[in-house]
Amino acid sequence: MKRHAPATARNSEPLAEVLAGELPNEGLVLEIASGTGEHAVFMARRFPALDWQPSDCATDALHSVDAWAQEAGLANLRPAIALDAAAGDWLVESADAVLCVNMVHISPWQATVGLFEGAGRVLASGAPLILYGPFLEADVDPALSNLAFDESLKARDRAWGLRNVADLDALAEARNLNRTAHHEMPANNLVLVYRKD
Repeated sequence: MKRHAPATARNSEPLAEVLAGELPNEGLVLEIASGTGEHAVFMARRFPALDWQPSDCATDALHSVDAWAQEAGLANLRPAIALDAAAGDWLVESADAVLCVNMVHISPWQATVGLFEGAGRVLASGAPLILYGPFLEADVDPALSNLAFDESLKARDRAWGLRNVADLDALAEARNLNRTAHHEMPANNLVLVYRKD
């Protein structure tokens, strides 16, 4: 029931360092596509003043998140909820931050559209939508490893693949979100931060 993703252990600490400067001091963080649940436990432990709401659209992921959470026993880590980023109803009316790690490239484009639309609904002015993962940029030569990863994703599902930052910026702008930060991360990943107008 409790699943493990090796990449999570590698990127949790660098991601937490960036989040320390981007997350609010208190409030609710809605994590979209929580996967195994390891990030939720790590971040809830790292940021005890924040309530952490994990979510996922896959039943096995929800079970894994709750298994990790039960083992950790953290008061600020809420039970996982079923949430499809592409759906119009997130079952969460408001959040002080939205975090999405490694979903945008492993899902259809409509999930990313839904992510920005949902963030636009639940975030108050100044609150962040934070994305982590590999992305493509028009003015940056992509790492060969990212190009190979993109090909492997598309071989698994033609609707998957690395997304262009310019396309994300356009999605954001149409939903009253503006990119305020771009952090380079290990293993050719980025953290992109969008804030509600």
